[in-house]
Amino acid sequence: MLTFHLPRRPLGHICTLARIVCMCGLIILVAGLVSFSSAFYVAAGADINNTVNMSGAAHGRFMYFAFGSNLLKERLQLANPSATFCTTGRLKDYVLNFGLWEKHVDNAWHGGVATIEFCPGAEVWGVIWTLSNDNLKSLDNQEGVSLGKYSPIEVSVETDNGVTLCRTYQMNNFHACPPSPQYKQVVCLGAEQNGLPVEYLKRLEAIKTNNYSGPSILDQIKTV
Repeated sequence: MLTFHLPRRPLGHICTLARIVCMCGLIILVAGLVSFSSAFYVAAGADINNTVNMSGAAHGRFMYFAFGSNLLKERLQLANPSATFCTTGRLKDYVLNFGLWEKHVDNAWHGGVATIEFCPGAEVWGVIWTLSNDNLKSLDNQEGVSLGKYSPIEVSVETDNGVTLCRTYQMNNFHACPPSPQYKQVVCLGAEQNGLPVEYLKRLEAIKTNNYSGPSILDQIKTV
């Protein structure tokens, strides 16, 4: 029978080799933890920034995209006094329409009111306002959320400073109906007040109305 004898190494060499192996393993482990921590904090920071940009919750305010009568500051501030102009913006792939949530229902504007509907290739211009969180309920009430007239949605609005996530409102059970002259006037005044594109303003001015004549919310705005 053949017998193989492995060469004997001094005990000191073996201990030194073991220490080198352990140190290499420790270095690899630390490097991995540092890499993971960096990636985690970058991702977490991005999420936090996105949340703040979207809602403004860190400052007690939220972003709201207006495209109808709330384009006009005086109209919006009737029930939401904290509203402050932020910027104008464009909502892509949506179209502006006028109508009601029920057929032949009367309302304070005596005609159709604005809503947005998904429409690839279209665009809606509007104003981004910042409002105190205290006015979230009053804005929802103005839009008739609890009554099922409108539903709040989140939209990505293009601005000169990039895309901003905003709260806005979309009508439920839409039935097409032309607006009253008073409602159209407020929408056009708001667009002009905030410098929306001239071509878009011309499109608003070309909207046909129902020729209603009588009292409306416009009378309240004129007294402000």
